[in-house]
Amino acid sequence: MEKSLSHVFWYPGNELLLPDIVRAENCHLYDARGKKYVDLESGVWCTCVGHNHPRLIRVLAEQSAKIAHTGFNYSAAVVEEAAREILSLLEFDGGACVFLCSGSEAVEYGVRVAQSLIDRPLIMTMADSYFGAYGSAAKRSGSEWCSFDWLACVGCKETDDCNQQCGRWSEIPFAKIGAFLLEPGSSSGLVRFPPEKLVRNIVNTVRTNDGLVLVNEVTTGVGRTGLWFGYQHYRISPDVVALGKGIGNGYPVSVAAFAPEVRRRLGGRTIKYAQSHQNDPLGATIAREVIRVIEEERLVDRGREIAEQLVGGLAAIKARTRHIREIRARGLMVALELHDDPEASFTIKVHRELIRRGFLVGRRVGVSVLRIDPSLTIHPEDIEDFLGALEDVLD
Repeated sequence: MEKSLSHVFWYPGNELLLPDIVRAENCHLYDARGKKYVDLESGVWCTCVGHNHPRLIRVLAEQSAKIAHTGFNYSAAVVEEAAREILSLLEFDGGACVFLCSGSEAVEYGVRVAQSLIDRPLIMTMADSYFGAYGSAAKRSGSEWCSFDWLACVGCKETDDCNQQCGRWSEIPFAKIGAFLLEPGSSSGLVRFPPEKLVRNIVNTVRTNDGLVLVNEVTTGVGRTGLWFGYQHYRISPDVVALGKGIGNGYPVSVAAFAPEVRRRLGGRTIKYAQSHQNDPLGATIAREVIRVIEEERLVDRGREIAEQLVGGLAAIKARTRHIREIRARGLMVALELHDDPEASFTIKVHRELIRRGFLVGRRVGVSVLRIDPSLTIHPEDIEDFLGALEDVLD
């Protein structure tokens, strides 16, 4: 085996530090020499119920033995069953959804539906959002999108609703905006959370103009932020929700889900999007089982408990060391920003040393931010071991 994976194109800007992982169990990975690593980033936010959850392995094998893939003219009952469970969880009963392969696809599909329904040219979003690798949502051209820099709104002391007295608010071209696409927390991997007052004011204004509200839950969904979905922290009711990453627990499945009113407005209109693995029964089966595991094992509640332990421990370390600039967290979506130079050289050293000691965290390329996003199933002992290793490394 070539240790460098020299015949594989790797993620841009990311170091390949462990090329020989051979197996995984819950939040533990093992390399070819038997060394154990604690996975604190859930394989890029994906394994929300841990690697190789036995229930998911079972349904994967059972459904694969029946039928994994269908075509344009035939399907399987499990796709409808999974759709109904997902729509019920979102309180979209009577709506509709489509199963795809990636979060990028789910967001783009939702955008295409919205663009087919709105009679205004622009979709509004936050300037630091990330919506995927292709399509209108990735390009964000000025003819289709309005990007709003919300960072100046942090700490706003106005108690009333946003209004025309605010210069920044008055510059938003709501007369041209037909939809709002919210990313409730990722901020392109920096883990920042737009203020609730701002989000609710945007949503209310867009709705007043008969616009649509879309939410990208690819990173914030299925329990990651301490609630089932990130948008619930904002007390809003979206029209379109994109799910990915955690909904497949590492299997490449995503979902674009639509509220009943969106389905009614479509009125049977065709969405020009089709790919070979759309609405595959295997992906639908896994998504359904992920939801059932989280519900039956009460993992959203458990995730909040683990988050208290993790964030509380990080705050204690921050009080004892000069290296931590800021902790940003919502549930088990945590960013640790360090004091560092413009090249983030100290952050890179910390990241490498943690891996050497057996702890995998995410590093946001080009900035001094480490991400800690463990599975909802991680053991408290692993959190304690990580906190001890982190403080030792920082010291």
